[in-house]
Amino acid sequence: MWPSGRVSSVNVGVPTSVRAKSGLSGIDKRPVAGAVRVTVPAAGCSGLDGDSIGDPASHGGPGQAVYAFAREDLDWWQGRLGRSLPSGTFGENLTTSGLDLTSTRLGERWRVGEDLVLAVTGPRIPCATFAVWMHERGWLKAFTDRAHPGAYLRVLTSGWVREGDPIRVVDRPIHEVDVGLAFRALTRAPELLPRLLDAGDDLEPELRALARAGRGYELDLEPDIEEP
Repeated sequence: MWPSGRVSSVNVGVPTSVRAKSGLSGIDKRPVAGAVRVTVPAAGCSGLDGDSIGDPASHGGPGQAVYAFAREDLDWWQGRLGRSLPSGTFGENLTTSGLDLTSTRLGERWRVGEDLVLAVTGPRIPCATFAVWMHERGWLKAFTDRAHPGAYLRVLTSGWVREGDPIRVVDRPIHEVDVGLAFRALTRAPELLPRLLDAGDDLEPELRALARAGRGYELDLEPDIEEP
């Protein structure tokens, strides 16, 4: 029996001025009441109606249509940071509960609510905008060390999503390439990159190219930004 969970919160954002590369970001996500339509987005756009992408060159598009982060991981960070972290704080569209997102496999399919079907595409890679938004010294290093990055998802079947909707895992690939492995390989452990190729067609083209090249993302864990 595959695991199940639920949508704790649906979050959308509007363009917010930030001291980062694009100058604008959609990272300020707020919970919304009622149902939100989710469809396959164009390049640089979000899959959720009314949601903003501030840096379309780096975010959004079909492979990053939806970003999910677990309420359990937000709660862990609340204890670590000693401050409240409302749902949406990490820029996630769906705050989930009951699912271990780090162990979800690339290509894993979820049915959310009645009609929406999503597929896991990979981990969120932290950026300077995230560091600015969080106002925590050493944030990118701390987030990377924790290695619970949340999951990006592709829209396979459009539908509506609302708070409280069940999330049912309806298909899990036989390979063992999960979000946690992909995150570690792409950030701190490039020796793991060849293992990502075991995901086959479930590996996004950009990640496949990095895995074949044996080169992960070059993260600036101490970005040149003003931090409190």
